[in-house]
Amino acid sequence: MQERSERTRRRLVHAGAEMFHRNGYANATLGEIAAAAGVTKGALYFHFASKDELAEAVQQRGCALLHDAVRTLRQDGVSPLQALIDITHWLAWTLHEEPAIPASFRITKECGQPAPRGCTPTRPAVVDFHRAWISAVSTLLRLARDAGEFPAAGRRWESAQALVAAAACGIETMSATGMSYAELQGKVAALWALLLPSLVAVGREREYQTEADFTGAQAVRIGW
Repeated sequence: MQERSERTRRRLVHAGAEMFHRNGYANATLGEIAAAAGVTKGALYFHFASKDELAEAVQQRGCALLHDAVRTLRQDGVSPLQALIDITHWLAWTLHEEPAIPASFRITKECGQPAPRGCTPTRPAVVDFHRAWISAVSTLLRLARDAGEFPAAGRRWESAQALVAAAACGIETMSATGMSYAELQGKVAALWALLLPSLVAVGREREYQTEADFTGAQAVRIGW
């Protein structure tokens, strides 16, 4: 019984992610989400008392996927900078293949901003996926700096950190334009090809893999 209940909950979170991503938080209805999950509204309310709770569960899944991917890369012995490059490619992929990731970004943007004049204010975001993403990027940047991977940044460390963080956020913005994964993948690779020479010692940029190379078992290990 417990396993069946957990499966139903997972279906609801997945369906909720798809609807929030497709229609936005305000326009997604619990009836549509229940129908997409193949359950009754009563079953939905058994697991989630409100749309707020379901949206929070979607963002929690997005954060869990992100943290698991970073942890797996680090456990595999990947250097912090390579892990940062890899996690930006992971983001590009999951924005197309895992609805909890784009839905988490959209929920944060729609629920974390003041409502326009004359509109009902949206609820404050309980889970802030933007903050979780920037935190993951910043942590990997600091680890790479502490490991000596950024000697070229030197005194310009804060500028380099801000540039990389802004570029990482831009991946989601580009994906939201409807850009295909193949094009987005190429732009992420081009981004790192441009950034690396200004961050690492002369000639060492060739030591890093700037293009996505995650297939099969490796893709499964980091949650793809």
